[in-house]
Amino acid sequence: MADSSFDQPVRDFLAFARVEAGLSSATLEAYARDLSDLIRDLQVRGLTDPAAVQPDDLAEHLRDLARVRGMQPSSIARHLATIRVFFRWLDANHRIERDPARLLERPTRWKKLPGVMSPRSMRQLVETPAPEFGQLWLRDRAMLELMYAAGLRASEVGRIRLNEFHEETMLVTVHGKGAKTRIVPIGEPARDWTLKYIDEERPRLARFKDGRDDHRLLLSAGGRPLERVAVWQIVRKYAKLSGLDGVHPHLLRHSFATHLVQGGADLRVVQELLGHSDIGTTQVYTHVDRTHLRDVIRTCLPRG
Repeated sequence: MADSSFDQPVRDFLAFARVEAGLSSATLEAYARDLSDLIRDLQVRGLTDPAAVQPDDLAEHLRDLARVRGMQPSSIARHLATIRVFFRWLDANHRIERDPARLLERPTRWKKLPGVMSPRSMRQLVETPAPEFGQLWLRDRAMLELMYAAGLRASEVGRIRLNEFHEETMLVTVHGKGAKTRIVPIGEPARDWTLKYIDEERPRLARFKDGRDDHRLLLSAGGRPLERVAVWQIVRKYAKLSGLDGVHPHLLRHSFATHLVQGGADLRVVQELLGHSDIGTTQVYTHVDRTHLRDVIRTCLPRG
């Protein structure tokens, strides 16, 4: 490890841990090893002074332990513990102005990046329903178009009522988690296929006149509201027919959000469209987009 402004603080910290805290030699060795890894990584990034380290620098180091070195969350958690106690000691001894490790999340809380369908695969899926695949193909086409156009969950698309589809303004009223309601714009394909379903197929399905269907937009073959399990079955049916693997309803929602971010949509707008109460939940799609950008560089740049 090259000389840097980290050297003396690390020596002082390890001396404190040995003499005053009375930690075992095994713990001290682990601390020294973890801090050596951290400082080496920070030096590569041009950081040689503890006072210059930011939370993002530490978070990126921890993620590199997983991505580059393939460490398991349990091992990364140990690294995190070392980083936390070291920077807490620096802060308590006025070696730095602010502890950059205080808000780091444990690896067990890291969110797995959602899968995403390409625009081509999405088009392939939503265009699969056809007359040869059953009498309900129009309903299924409308359902798939709406799910992608509005980023709907399986439970949300089945709850849309007939009067919550606004054809003139091209909007859909969506009832999400926690009884939260949002209004989401849709495109012309979703509007046109939903109108075709309403005009040509829904009258045949709406056999109950006593309100048992709750005036839902999408109905089952028996005239009942379309349940969440049925939505899963329909999505999987057309995924199989179109030759796509690993497709499930939430993948359409993930793809909706990711394609918006890739197209330049503001994250706050995506948050509102998805109905997320916390922008932190929506930020996962920025990571997906960065992964996409890396793939573009590898594919398109001669020395990528």
